[in-house]
Amino acid sequence: MRPEDGDRILRDNFAPWVLDLGLTVEEVGNGTATLRLPWSDRLAREGGGLSGQAMMAAADTATVIAVCGARGGFVPMTTVQLNTTFQRPVKDADVLVHVEITKLGRTLAFAEVTLTAEGGSAPVARASTVYAILG
Repeated sequence: MRPEDGDRILRDNFAPWVLDLGLTVEEVGNGTATLRLPWSDRLAREGGGLSGQAMMAAADTATVIAVCGARGGFVPMTTVQLNTTFQRPVKDADVLVHVEITKLGRTLAFAEVTLTAEGGSAPVARASTVYAILG
């Protein structure tokens, strides 16, 4: 899959509020994906840091794109588990959301997600996800 394919999957299969995050697919491979969550004052919380809810939604969405990359296209799926740990605030920077599928079975996919502020090397958050593949 190409990034354009991932962007099309986003446009065709996600709720309008997820699309409002402005996510774009930077890279997609066989079991990996990197999405960009652009900085927006609309996504900032009190104190000016990027909202944790926005980062969790980005991690969840990026996992779908990674599974699609591993499966060769879109398949219906649903989140079974999402566990996120926030490590530092993000202010005035895009966030890169990198996913690696750690196990892809017939009905379940497991992934690890690392979120970093653009230009930084230390994670701002990490997530573990599990998805049920419905199709």
